[in-house]
Amino acid sequence: MNIKLRVLSIGVLFFMNGVYDAQKKKIDTAKTKDIEEVVILGYNRTSTKPKDVSANTTVNAEVLENRPNVSFLNSLQGSAPGVTIASNSGSPGSAKIDLVIRGISSLSADTEPLVIIDGVPTGANQFRNLNSEDIESISILRDAAATSIYGNRGANGVLLVRTKGGKFNSKLKLSYSALTGVSVMPKNKYNIADSHQLLRIQKNGGALKGATMTDQQIADFDINTNWEKTFFKADVTQQHNISATFGGENTSVYSSLGYLEQGGLVPNTKFQRFTFRNNITGRSEDKRFNYTAIIGLGYSKRSQLNQENNSGINGNVVQNPLLGSFIALPYLKSGQYGSGRDLFNAIGNASSANGNFAYVLEDVLRGDQSVFGKFNETSIFASATTSYKLTDDITLNNRTGVDVKYANSFAGRHPNGYLSIVVASNAGIEYGGSETINNSRELNFTTVTSVNYNKVFGDHTIGLGAYMEYNKVHFYSSSQVQNGLDPKTFAIGTGVGYIAFDPDKDIYLPAVGANKVTAGALSYFATADYDFADKYGFSGTLRRDGSYRFAPGNKWGTFWSVGGRWNIDKEGFMSGSFFDMLKLRASYGTQGNANVIAAGDDTNPLLLATGISREINVVGNGYGNTPGYFLNNFANATVQWEEIKQANIGMDFKLLKNRLEGNIDVYRKNTDMLYYNIPSSAILGQYNYRGNYGSLKNEGVELVLRYNVLVNPNYKLSVFANASYNENKITKLLVPVTTGSLLLEEGGTINEWNLVPYLGVNPNNGNELYLDSNGNVAEQALDKDRRKTGKNYFPKYTGGFGLNSEYKGFFLDVLFSFQAKFWRSDNQLSWALNPAYMRAGYNVSADLLNAWTPDNRDTDIPALNAPVSSITDRLLFDASYLRMKNITFGYNVPKKFFNENAVIKSAKIFVQGENIMTWTKWRGYDPEGLGTFPLSVYPNPRTFSLGVNLDF
Repeated sequence: MNIKLRVLSIGVLFFMNGVYDAQKKKIDTAKTKDIEEVVILGYNRTSTKPKDVSANTTVNAEVLENRPNVSFLNSLQGSAPGVTIASNSGSPGSAKIDLVIRGISSLSADTEPLVIIDGVPTGANQFRNLNSEDIESISILRDAAATSIYGNRGANGVLLVRTKGGKFNSKLKLSYSALTGVSVMPKNKYNIADSHQLLRIQKNGGALKGATMTDQQIADFDINTNWEKTFFKADVTQQHNISATFGGENTSVYSSLGYLEQGGLVPNTKFQRFTFRNNITGRSEDKRFNYTAIIGLGYSKRSQLNQENNSGINGNVVQNPLLGSFIALPYLKSGQYGSGRDLFNAIGNASSANGNFAYVLEDVLRGDQSVFGKFNETSIFASATTSYKLTDDITLNNRTGVDVKYANSFAGRHPNGYLSIVVASNAGIEYGGSETINNSRELNFTTVTSVNYNKVFGDHTIGLGAYMEYNKVHFYSSSQVQNGLDPKTFAIGTGVGYIAFDPDKDIYLPAVGANKVTAGALSYFATADYDFADKYGFSGTLRRDGSYRFAPGNKWGTFWSVGGRWNIDKEGFMSGSFFDMLKLRASYGTQGNANVIAAGDDTNPLLLATGISREINVVGNGYGNTPGYFLNNFANATVQWEEIKQANIGMDFKLLKNRLEGNIDVYRKNTDMLYYNIPSSAILGQYNYRGNYGSLKNEGVELVLRYNVLVNPNYKLSVFANASYNENKITKLLVPVTTGSLLLEEGGTINEWNLVPYLGVNPNNGNELYLDSNGNVAEQALDKDRRKTGKNYFPKYTGGFGLNSEYKGFFLDVLFSFQAKFWRSDNQLSWALNPAYMRAGYNVSADLLNAWTPDNRDTDIPALNAPVSSITDRLLFDASYLRMKNITFGYNVPKKFFNENAVIKSAKIFVQGENIMTWTKWRGYDPEGLGTFPLSVYPNPRTFSLGVNLDF
């Protein structure tokens, strides 16, 4: 790999130097000057901070650079108000990252924000092929004044990602950055038993091996396997990036090459990515014509566990090592069998008996020789932006872009693996194993044409814009499944070693499938902006959207917003005040959500729900396996997008000579026409269907502060913080969910926990105690005793804080993130604290050593033979946490060490840590995640790394 990186480095240096020499001429260095902070808005619109009427936050490159994260979303956590980011998997390259802006705004529709990269919407809700080192800034648009311009796609907020570019009149600058580090497992607090503890628990419970041993035999037992260390390993992460920027009088270029490699905590999980980007900006001699051409290429490949995209095996003890690390028996010795065949010869098909599942899991982790999952993706991103000033006041613009993804995967079971061998043996066939090959291609095309008018009349400034946008998506996928592989010749992905179908025995039957979707949308919209004397401002948007998804009569929707500001600091009565800037702003508007089906990981939501407004007939097998033709979907011609109405009041301020700055926003966001269940007559063959009915509300407050404590040429210190509060409530619902552990009812929150109150342990007999529906203490928990808790698993409070400091070249940056007031049920802990799992042959928590006995009555652990209920709040935890998200310490080598002829112009070295420490009541590896249960979740790693940045 190092050889490859050297070749890439030499290649890019040769290429860039050649281009530079070809256009070499005298380059005037642009004079630097102070400029106002520019706010990036949608569709090439910009503003300055004092004139912006919207609620948005810009995160600059400094926050994202030199972070050991595959996705920039991980690096955003804790850096912006109103944004909840939760990684539900630490698997390298995983797309299981939840991103929510200003609360969950739907019950079943997609709630991911729209992500725009250089003006082009991405085609899927994952960004693994975007290099964070290429990002210049990310603008997070939150209120209607900012998002209504995106109409039926802006309901959940918008992220505008802008990549880096060159500068006019600038010399050639080459940069190289490198980062290498190690990822390790976080700690858990489950107190999993070692062999002596488990044998003692078994003896106390009169079960299995421990029940046959004396105290002395238990004390002398010499096998004590730590299966967590067997199934999880520290691994290396590294990244290398080379970039070049230069510019002439009318042309500038930014080019980069990047490589990232991230090893997994679980053996045979890994992610690798190669990226290339070339951004060219140019203009005509008279500056009236401007253009930008962008090309971004990415290739990634990853190896992952079957569990990553198959939640059905979360509780499968012979297929999921994430579960096995907890429940494997520590008194069994690891590494006993060198292959799946050796294991089968030793245990036959007794994969679960006597704790043998631990050995099966060891075999699963052999990867390519057992259970394999290999995924490759190639992405091509290209866009061209042109603008021409017809007059000094009127500009014609066009931006056209494509986002193309090619993906293929090879997943299955190698014929040499134990699972393949045992399945073949049980089925009475010679060859086991299977391979599934999936291929897909997706093309997202977007073009936006606009004409913009800007004019200044004395104290009056007017801006008008008219736009047309067209979006089209083409998707195609195919799959093939081969059952039966020859272990002597099989090679993954080559088609070699396939066993031919045997029609006489009806075995080794292959399968094929295909899918094709074409989707599109058309939009017209207009904008208006007005400013008077830098004191008062107004902004308005009107948009008309048409979507392919809905039937005639509901295809089109209208969305709008209005916003205004009052720059109070510009008033005469503010003369001499300590405010450098004080601005009050307000907005109200509507957005739509046409993506009425929530997309899964790696899925473009625009491709879903293609038939909700149309009757769909399909071919399938009916009674007696007879082929037939039948109705698969009842059309609902009235279905339409969800609509969000959002009001926002905010204030921006700077004071104390710009040393203290911040903003505060208060909002209310109402969702109407919820896409959910509508009752229907059973005569139709179904009791409900999907349609629009219901409402919910999100209300919240957001605060951002930054204070420059020390400002000096030799030392600087700044502290910053952001915090958000959000509360949701269902205000109308036709078909509520009134039973089970999670409720959906009017007046309640989304997915409100509904459980029986747990009171502790009866000191007289060791049974669990509960509070029944009549307020009495009981030893049996019934469904009728469940209570609404007012709690759910969405954080009410999110945010982050930290500091930036420098002293004579040394720097220290620290970022903390937090999420608070959300509750998760720890079903992983329920396995560990349930004596029934001990009796079934699994490991448990050493907490059970403190179980109730007649001699140990004052305890919170029930007796080992006590019945255990699964519907109580005993294991419902406040999962609030505070995390040291990132800490970086480094040194900028002083300029005096580099003379004018030196090859290296500047250098920075640093060490850093990611996810270093977490303070929480949660007992598992990681409280992070918006899901209900943590069973078999791939832990997010702690990463320690060393890096260097060089400029040439």
